[in-house]
Amino acid sequence: MIKGKKLVVILPAYNAAKTLKKTYDEIPFDIVDEVVLVDDKSSDNTAELAREIGINHVIVHEMNKGYGGNQKSCYNKALELDADIVVMLHPDYQYTPKLIESMAHIIANDVYPVVIG
Repeated sequence: MIKGKKLVVILPAYNAAKTLKKTYDEIPFDIVDEVVLVDDKSSDNTAELAREIGINHVIVHEMNKGYGGNQKSCYNKALELDADIVVMLHPDYQYTPKLIESMAHIIANDVYPVVIG
């Protein structure tokens, strides 16, 4: 929770087993309330690993829906969890999760309603 707002991190995943744990371990859980991973029919063990490392909300698509379909599933689950702030984080470690805190503070403090980085 950040400034009384529920923060949910969403992970749209496809064959992310090699980098998922590194990404997950850098999430700032002092402000992040929930993590959602949507596995878009990976051919590796992304979903299994997600559960093993402690992600409670793991959704597995039975057929690959593509990046847009994966994002929709992620956002729908975040809304279902009553998220006030949603941060999309790519589990392939495209960028460091250490940015979550700075980006979330901008939104939580009503500076801007959206941050892209």
